[in-house]
Amino acid sequence: MKKNYWLSGLILPLCFISCIQEEALNVEAAIDGCKGSNIQLVSINNEKKVIEIYVPSGTDLSQQELIFELPEGATVSTEDKQPNDNPPSYDFSIQNNRKFIVTSEDKSTNATYHISIVTMELPLLYSFENLVSTDPYHIIYLNDQTKMLQWASGNPGFKLTGMGNNATDYPSVQASDGKKGYCVKLTTRDTGSFGSLAGMPIAPGNLFIGSFDLSNALSKPLEATLFGYPFTKVPTKMAGYYKYKAGPQMTDAEKTPISGTDKFDIYAVMYEAEESDFFLNGENSLTDKSIVKLARIKTDDAKETDEWTYFEIPFETSDGKTIDSEKLKNGKYKLGIVLSSSLDGAYFKGAVGSTLYVDELEIVCETNN
Repeated sequence: MKKNYWLSGLILPLCFISCIQEEALNVEAAIDGCKGSNIQLVSINNEKKVIEIYVPSGTDLSQQELIFELPEGATVSTEDKQPNDNPPSYDFSIQNNRKFIVTSEDKSTNATYHISIVTMELPLLYSFENLVSTDPYHIIYLNDQTKMLQWASGNPGFKLTGMGNNATDYPSVQASDGKKGYCVKLTTRDTGSFGSLAGMPIAPGNLFIGSFDLSNALSKPLEATLFGYPFTKVPTKMAGYYKYKAGPQMTDAEKTPISGTDKFDIYAVMYEAEESDFFLNGENSLTDKSIVKLARIKTDDAKETDEWTYFEIPFETSDGKTIDSEKLKNGKYKLGIVLSSSLDGAYFKGAVGSTLYVDELEIVCETNN
């Protein structure tokens, strides 16, 4: 009997060691994120395996730094090596669209991504006429003329809730019957049991110039929304048309009913960004010391209306701030535009069903820029 105990004591640790040694390698092959010098925005479509990376005009594309965020153990390589490739720097000067192959840690899975480097400036008029994608949710082109650059939204985060059975169930969608052609429709949605467990019971409809960092969506939701793109003009006002209907019941971050009526928010912020990877986010977009100019609709003017209503908001200069013409020319300022169906939706306070429509949004600038 003692021998049996002794053998059992020997075999069990050996089995445990064997299990550790045979732990399965990661089978994931994907690109979850990308950063690098001069990168302003990154749009990743993992459904179609397409990535668009936006850099300022004048960027040297022969040595574009791309630092990829990959699943554990995964590796990435180019399909066709270019003369100046020296990872993490890649040569996009000959062709601005290249194929990158991601291989999983266990070598069983490959994913081929088409990566494009796009140089462009922000447009001044936004009509929401063209969609990049409708599956699983709407992604709207920022520039209707070139069909480049995309409006960002919280739709990728809402997808995690499982509440989006089709594209129109999402908080941020394109809609017909705009002031002219199509418009954007933003609706505050219930996030269901998943959202309640995560302490995020509602999801406001939002649209913004910038990007949505899905990796922070649950742990640091305010930091998941990154606002801004290089801007080389001096804005004087923001104008456009809206319609709005508040949802029936305001609730707080615990989904407890509270008094009051929901309001929407529309604002544009211009700020100084010495480094290309500096962005304002949902936590500091109205308070950061880098802010130079801000145009925000007043709460008293954010009224309910079922008719298209014109609005015009002047840019106000922050105390003691001036715009440096040399920095402006060199792309050291960024502009962010933010639209939301619930004023305090970023803090999960609002009314489910609140709906904001916006169309023909325009940034008016000084004519001598």
